[in-house]
Amino acid sequence: MNGVPAGSPTSIIAYPEVKQRMAIRQRAGRVFGDGTIAAGVMVFAALLAVVIANTDAYDVVREVLEAPLSIGFGSFTASMSLEAFVNDFLMAIFFLLVGIELKYEVTVGELRKPRQAALPMLAAVGGVAAPALIYLAVNAGGATQGWAVPIATDIAFALGVMSLLGDKVAPATKVFFSTLAIADDIIAIVVIAAFYGKAPSIPWLAASGMCIVILAIMNKRKAFQIRHYLVVGLVLWVCVYDSGIHATLAGVILAFFLPVKSEIRLSKLRPWLRRKAIELDESYDDNIHVLGQHRFTRIAGDVERIMHHVTPPLERMERAITVPVNFVILPIFAFVNAQVRLVGVDLLSIVTDPVTIGAYVGAVVGKPIGIICVTALLVGIRFAKLPEGVDWIQIVGVGLMGGLGFTMSILIAGLAFSDPAHVLAVKCAILAGSLTAAFIGSIFLLVFSRRRSSGEDAREEEEEAADEALLDRAMERS
Repeated sequence: MNGVPAGSPTSIIAYPEVKQRMAIRQRAGRVFGDGTIAAGVMVFAALLAVVIANTDAYDVVREVLEAPLSIGFGSFTASMSLEAFVNDFLMAIFFLLVGIELKYEVTVGELRKPRQAALPMLAAVGGVAAPALIYLAVNAGGATQGWAVPIATDIAFALGVMSLLGDKVAPATKVFFSTLAIADDIIAIVVIAAFYGKAPSIPWLAASGMCIVILAIMNKRKAFQIRHYLVVGLVLWVCVYDSGIHATLAGVILAFFLPVKSEIRLSKLRPWLRRKAIELDESYDDNIHVLGQHRFTRIAGDVERIMHHVTPPLERMERAITVPVNFVILPIFAFVNAQVRLVGVDLLSIVTDPVTIGAYVGAVVGKPIGIICVTALLVGIRFAKLPEGVDWIQIVGVGLMGGLGFTMSILIAGLAFSDPAHVLAVKCAILAGSLTAAFIGSIFLLVFSRRRSSGEDAREEEEEAADEALLDRAMERS
């Protein structure tokens, strides 16, 4: 009917206007669910920041970012700059999403199979160690505190670039890279907690511990209301922020206590829905206005409430924050932290700064070396084997893409350096390294994947020709 499948949700909508709005929302959902578009928005925000930073508007932007934000309850007042709010609070929401992805992988994804996940996870360790060692070697006796800047991989950017390459990247390669990037995130989170916090405050650490205990009790007692977790999570963020540990870790902690099970006994859901469908059919009267069909609307309300509780809280939270994180928080973070002002700066001094060289070479060279060498070693000693559908060309492409580190690298850079000259140098290195890794990785996969496809086509043609020749000889003998 009107080209709409009978099973489509829009097939039961009464009004064309509502169908049109629903279609618009579905198209918007596809756009906002596209990782490539999300990565593009973040890149645009970063480039816009660089452009504005080199105009007369820079001073105004800095004044706004440094303006204090205050909140008070009675005699209690808290204040932080807009820039700190973005880096400490909004990024905690980003880390909440990262934590949700980690918990998903541990529960039902690649990380629940230790043997299968071991190869990309250990490759991630190599991809962290090599860049750090290169940075330390270049900056020996200098600004060694920035050793963690080149260790991170920005999964959103890298997977966005891979998506643009289409079938040049095997699906199994994306799974391998996702697992590697998740392990990379875990290491980066541990590094931030262990090396880039301030001197811890014992009272606030104790308060943070109490919040964690409350979250654990809520999870154990099967509390499924997300708002309760958010309230405790907000208190946890305040405690972690004041404890001296980086406040974004509160997001990861909260994620790991969100329930992963449904409130509904799913084995009983289908029979229950079947009975309710019969009751709805029996109670419906086409001659009575919907406001007068009290039993029908009551039964429909029961179904609506139950279906809302089918989805686990972890997944409901993910759905709620994914679009705001990808299209609001990360672009704002990119804009705030990519303020690289080069007006009146000696570019040669930036290029030759050991901080720049260490961060750039660590990301562009160290990442591929660490990922590829550890993978080759583990496969060589038969500890693991490459996933089906993944070859060494794809592994090299993953290694090159691993140098694309933006979000986590800039966050670590802000924690590692207070000297404006070093901050400028390391941000230039991060931006240049990310662009280089994306360009080289894309070109490599485009060129060598095409050669590989051509070789496969040639082999197929040779095999077909050989088969035809065998068939001709058989026909001649007969």
